[in-house]
Amino acid sequence: MAVTDEAIEKIKEMIVAGRLRPGDRLPKEDELAARLGLSRSSLREAVRALSLVRILDVRQGDGTYVTSLSPAVLLDAVSFVVDFHRDDSVLNFLEVRRVLEPYAVSLVARSATPEQVAELRRLLDEVTPSSPPERFVENDREFHRRVNSFCGNAVLISLLDSLSGPMHRARVWRGVTDPNALERTRAEHLAIVDALEAHQPDIAAARAVVHIAGVEEWLRRVQASEVAVGGPHRRADGATPGPPASARARPA
Repeated sequence: MAVTDEAIEKIKEMIVAGRLRPGDRLPKEDELAARLGLSRSSLREAVRALSLVRILDVRQGDGTYVTSLSPAVLLDAVSFVVDFHRDDSVLNFLEVRRVLEPYAVSLVARSATPEQVAELRRLLDEVTPSSPPERFVENDREFHRRVNSFCGNAVLISLLDSLSGPMHRARVWRGVTDPNALERTRAEHLAIVDALEAHQPDIAAARAVVHIAGVEEWLRRVQASEVAVGGPHRRADGATPGPPASARARPA
C-alpha cells in the first residue's frame, strides 16, 4: 500500500471508530503524524485527498475539520465527477435514474401530505404547453427535485440530485420537433402527482418509469440515427457533442 493510501486509511479508521466525529478539529499536523506513525508529508497528502472528497475541510489559519459527513456533502464529489462525463454517456445516467427515481416516487406516495401535493400542483401551473422551452425545462427539473426531496431518504435524494447535471443536458437536447412534447410531459407530471395524492406507490412508480423511459427511448433513437449517417462529429477537443440544434429544449 502506498504511503499516502496508508495515511488515508488511518484517518478513515479514526473517523469510523468515532475517535474523530463530524465537526471535530484534527490534532495539529506534527502531533497527528506522530500518533499515526506517518511522515508529515504523507499526512499532508492524505488530508489534501480527503478534502477533495469532502470528508475533511481545510480552513486556512484555523485548522482541519471533519465535515458534517452528511450525504449531501459526501455525494457532492459524485456530482463533480458526473459533470465531467461526456454527453454520449448520458444514457448510462438515464438508466440509473430509471432504477432509482421510481423508488423515490413510491416512497413519497406512501406519505405525501396535502401540502406537498398542493405545492407540486402549483409548480406545474407555472408553465403551460405554450411556455418557452427553456422555462419548461427548468420547471421540469424543479418538479423532479421537489418530488425526490419528499421521499425522506437523504442518501437517495443526494444521489438523484448528483445526476441532475447530465439529466438537465438530456432535457435541453430533447427536440422541439414533436409539437406535443411539452403537453405530454405536463400530462405525465400530473399523472404522477395524482398517484401521489391517492397514495398509490406502485402506480406512482410505474408512471415515473414510463416518464423517464420516454426520454431514454428518444435519446437511443437520436444515437441510432447518428450512427446510421456515419456517427456524430467530434469537436476539436475530441468530445462528442449532444444532438443537433434541431433536437434541443424538449423537457424530460
